[in-house]
Amino acid sequence: MNLDELTQKAQEAVSAGGDFTKKVKFDFGDVGKLFIDGAAGQADNSDSDADATVKLDWDDFKKIAGGEMDPTMAFMQGKLKVEGDMSVAMQLQSLMSQFT
Repeated sequence: MNLDELTQKAQEAVSAGGDFTKKVKFDFGDVGKLFIDGAAGQADNSDSDADATVKLDWDDFKKIAGGEMDPTMAFMQGKLKVEGDMSVAMQLQSLMSQFT
């Protein structure tokens, strides 16, 4: 999976509706960003303001999304960092399950 494919899957997940209504940004460093606006049902690669920003390495993201790495352990080990509203990040698990 690359960033374009992830963005498409995120767009499909949020446009279908659901209970995720916040704005979150994934910052993958040099790979790029994924911005999700749950209330508007949109996902893109902009660097827009978000309720929470999740920073992590692209390879670690793929491991978390694929169930190979526990997000809580990644956070504890410093591989995943959250800036902003931590409760928004906690709501991502159900949304991320639609990304694989």
